[in-house]
Amino acid sequence: MSSKVPIFTLSNGVLMPSIGLGTWQMTGEEGKTVIRNAVLAGYRHIDTATLYQNEHQIGDALAELFAEGILKREDIFITTKAFCHEVAPDVVEEALRNSLKRLRLDYVDLYLAHIPASTKDDGSFRSDVKVEDIWRGFEKVYGLGLTKAIGVSNFNESQIVRIMNIQKVPIHASQLELHLYLPQKAHRELCKKHNILITAYATLGSPGRMSVVGSNGRPLFESTQNSENEMNDKHVKALAQKYSKTPAQILLRATVEMGIIVIPKTTNPERMKENINIFDFNISNAEVNLLEAHERTKQERLFWWPNVADHPEDPFATQR
Repeated sequence: MSSKVPIFTLSNGVLMPSIGLGTWQMTGEEGKTVIRNAVLAGYRHIDTATLYQNEHQIGDALAELFAEGILKREDIFITTKAFCHEVAPDVVEEALRNSLKRLRLDYVDLYLAHIPASTKDDGSFRSDVKVEDIWRGFEKVYGLGLTKAIGVSNFNESQIVRIMNIQKVPIHASQLELHLYLPQKAHRELCKKHNILITAYATLGSPGRMSVVGSNGRPLFESTQNSENEMNDKHVKALAQKYSKTPAQILLRATVEMGIIVIPKTTNPERMKENINIFDFNISNAEVNLLEAHERTKQERLFWWPNVADHPEDPFATQR
């Protein structure tokens, strides 16, 4: 495990590296190459999902790295996620077992419900499945030892509270869109109070997000277009100049300093090294607070998940 990368501890004692590689939009042979490059660059945390359709490639890359003695299973933290058609309690065990087959692993380190809205395979809503039901299914796969930890992704605060009211196993982690212009302060306060670790996605604005289309030719993730690029923020640029780092490195480092895990996605080997090389300087609390002090009239959500609009468990219903 790269000694420079801070390791955070989930409430059940599982160790989770504070920087991981996001793998959305990585498929085909490129997916295998990227995983190998990441491990060689020092990454020990890989974030994937059924939705990304690259678990096979990640599994093949890991198997090769294990066989070559470059990596042992216990040295790497693997997160995957159940998508809408997999989160219901009657299908989640099969979904996770299928993910494990593709990943060629006996267990994952963290299994997340990718979004709180349950659907059938064809995308039609299952209004009979509430977030409480989803969580009971996740508790079951945790009990079976198929995952070392369980959590949620894209759940809102009220949905997390509802789970806490019925849980036998606590939520270990919450993954959500979180960046300079969408700081998610209420979510962070709730998670801190209840010892839930947060993973941020889109920390760098997810520049590739507009290119993803569904089978109908429309964007799979309805996206906020032409949003301001946080890497052009004057405070970020000033700190980048001060520390001879890139704006991306400043944003990632500041987020980790807040106690939040980051999973930047890149296929570029040099950028990959750049994204993990952020611990050779000390950013002060005052500087992190300066970045935190943005008061914006409109919070810039980038991902709107139109596939769950009007679902009874749509986590963004009050914001649409």
